[in-house]
Amino acid sequence: MRCATYSASTALRPEEGGRRKPFFSGYRPQFYFRTTDINGALILAEGREMIMPGDTATMTVMLGQPIAMQEGLGFAVREGGKTVAAGRVTEVED
Repeated sequence: MRCATYSASTALRPEEGGRRKPFFSGYRPQFYFRTTDINGALILAEGREMIMPGDTATMTVMLGQPIAMQEGLGFAVREGGKTVAAGRVTEVED
Protein backbone atom coordinates (compact mmCIF):
# COMPACT_ATOMS: atom_id res chain seq x y z
CA MET A 1 0.00 0.00 0.00
CA ARG A 2 1.30 3.42 -0.88
CA CYS A 3 -0.83 6.34 0.24
CA ALA A 4 -2.33 6.92 3.67
CA THR A 5 -5.23 9.21 4.42
CA TYR A 6 -6.94 9.79 7.71
CA SER A 7 -10.68 10.06 7.63
CA ALA A 8 -13.86 10.37 9.59
CA SER A 9 -16.21 7.73 8.19
CA THR A 10 -19.73 6.53 8.87
CA ALA A 11 -20.74 2.92 8.23
CA LEU A 12 -24.23 2.78 6.75
CA ARG A 13 -26.91 0.78 8.55
CA PRO A 14 -28.57 -2.13 6.69
CA GLU A 15 -31.76 -0.10 6.13
CA GLU A 16 -29.57 2.54 4.39
CA GLY A 17 -28.07 -0.14 2.12
CA GLY A 18 -24.99 -0.87 4.26
CA ARG A 19 -23.57 -4.05 5.76
CA ARG A 20 -25.21 -6.10 8.47
CA LYS A 21 -21.85 -7.07 9.96
CA PRO A 22 -19.09 -4.85 11.42
CA PHE A 23 -15.81 -3.75 9.79
CA PHE A 24 -12.50 -4.76 11.34
CA SER A 25 -8.94 -3.50 10.74
CA GLY A 26 -7.62 -4.91 7.49
CA TYR A 27 -11.01 -4.74 5.72
CA ARG A 28 -10.25 -4.32 1.97
CA PRO A 29 -13.13 -2.67 0.08
CA GLN A 30 -13.14 -0.43 -3.00
CA PHE A 31 -12.82 3.33 -2.43
CA TYR A 32 -14.37 5.92 -4.75
CA PHE A 33 -12.83 9.41 -4.73
CA ARG A 34 -14.70 11.58 -7.26
CA THR A 35 -14.46 9.35 -10.38
CA THR A 36 -11.48 7.28 -9.20
CA ASP A 37 -12.05 3.65 -8.15
CA ILE A 38 -9.16 2.25 -6.09
CA ASN A 39 -8.43 -0.73 -3.85
CA GLY A 40 -7.33 -0.12 -0.30
CA ALA A 41 -7.51 -1.23 3.32
CA LEU A 42 -9.00 0.28 6.48
CA ILE A 43 -6.86 0.48 9.60
CA LEU A 44 -8.89 1.34 12.69
CA ALA A 45 -7.63 3.75 15.33
CA GLU A 46 -5.76 2.24 18.26
CA GLY A 47 -8.16 0.89 20.85
CA ARG A 48 -10.98 0.50 18.33
CA GLU A 49 -11.80 -3.16 17.69
CA MET A 50 -14.57 -2.80 15.10
CA ILE A 51 -17.03 -0.41 13.47
CA MET A 52 -20.65 -1.47 13.70
CA PRO A 53 -23.24 -0.40 11.10
CA GLY A 54 -24.33 3.15 11.98
CA ASP A 55 -21.06 4.00 13.79
CA THR A 56 -18.85 6.96 12.92
CA ALA A 57 -15.12 6.51 13.48
CA THR A 58 -11.70 7.88 12.62
CA MET A 59 -9.51 5.51 10.64
CA THR A 60 -6.53 5.29 8.32
CA VAL A 61 -7.16 4.35 4.70
CA MET A 62 -4.18 2.74 2.96
CA LEU A 63 -4.62 3.05 -0.79
CA GLY A 64 -3.10 0.68 -3.33
CA GLN A 65 -1.63 3.57 -5.31
CA PRO A 66 -1.37 7.33 -4.87
CA ILE A 67 -4.14 9.56 -6.19
CA ALA A 68 -4.74 13.32 -6.18
CA MET A 69 -6.70 14.33 -3.08
CA GLN A 70 -6.88 17.01 -0.44
CA GLU A 71 -8.36 17.46 3.01
CA GLY A 72 -12.13 17.69 2.94
CA LEU A 73 -12.55 15.39 -0.08
CA GLY A 74 -15.50 13.01 0.33
CA PHE A 75 -15.36 9.36 -0.67
CA ALA A 76 -17.53 6.24 -0.73
CA VAL A 77 -16.58 2.79 0.54
CA ARG A 78 -18.10 0.11 -1.68
CA GLU A 79 -18.42 -3.65 -1.44
CA GLY A 80 -20.10 -5.94 -3.94
CA GLY A 81 -21.54 -3.07 -5.97
CA LYS A 82 -23.13 -1.20 -3.05
CA THR A 83 -22.02 1.70 -0.87
CA VAL A 84 -21.43 0.50 2.70
CA ALA A 85 -19.82 3.63 4.21
CA ALA A 86 -18.98 7.22 3.41
CA GLY A 87 -16.15 9.37 4.65
CA ARG A 88 -14.24 12.60 4.38
CA VAL A 89 -10.45 12.99 4.23
CA THR A 90 -9.14 14.77 7.33
CA GLU A 91 -5.39 14.49 6.61
CA VAL A 92 -3.19 13.24 3.76
CA GLU A 93 0.17 11.58 4.39
CA ASP A 94 2.66 11.83 1.54
